[in-house]
Amino acid sequence: MIEIKNISKNFGSQRVLNNLSTVFENGKTNLIIGQSGAGKTVLLKCIVGLLQPEKGEVLYDGRNILSFGKKERLMIRREMGMLFQNAALFDSMSVLENVMFPLEMFSDKSYSEKLARARFCLERVNLIDAQNKSPEELSGGMQKRAAIARAIALEPKYLFCDEPNSGLDPKTSLIIDELIHDITTEYNITTIVNTHDMNSVVGIGDHIIFLANGNLEWEGNKDEVLSSKNKLLNDFLFSSDLLRKVKEMA
Repeated sequence: MIEIKNISKNFGSQRVLNNLSTVFENGKTNLIIGQSGAGKTVLLKCIVGLLQPEKGEVLYDGRNILSFGKKERLMIRREMGMLFQNAALFDSMSVLENVMFPLEMFSDKSYSEKLARARFCLERVNLIDAQNKSPEELSGGMQKRAAIARAIALEPKYLFCDEPNSGLDPKTSLIIDELIHDITTEYNITTIVNTHDMNSVVGIGDHIIFLANGNLEWEGNKDEVLSSKNKLLNDFLFSSDLLRKVKEMA
């Protein structure tokens, strides 16, 4: 579980996050949504410790990461998995080597154990047949699956996904969503997803927070989001023709 308490972040005289508090639970896909500039990426960076807020706490199972020293932050980052917007695979490495990379960096397992773990993760995302290929030989969806395999290689307690469906077609996006959700529930991970994808919202939004102008404007789940009376949320959601039709049919 990750809990944020009264997080505020400024850049100069501009307040980007304003006194945000919420709880991201284990075994759920926790989504952060909002328009560009709403503060989603800044919040995610505060949560993982890349930015220091002006005030507040970020508690990882009761541990305040913002009070950690360098050594303590390094230790807790070994408990994190990261899925970046562009997959961020190393072109100079094979798919298998990419998945093994965090194991080589942070694990004290033997080489055979690391190899077995990497292959297990590739099996889990249905990509074992591509283990010897280079990332440039993969489709966008396959690259995201390889990145997910790398993100879970260290058996993380916490998984962070930044726009995981960026650049993907709708069918492939659904596959990535289902994979993230299945892995989250299967391994009881605390997963936080920063997304613009409204299909993700109504598909895997176990817990959703909506940010607007640095404020937490609405909080709920996928079953509640379409019936919300929050005007800012509705203006954001129903700019999509698909969701507008879904709401009209509800």
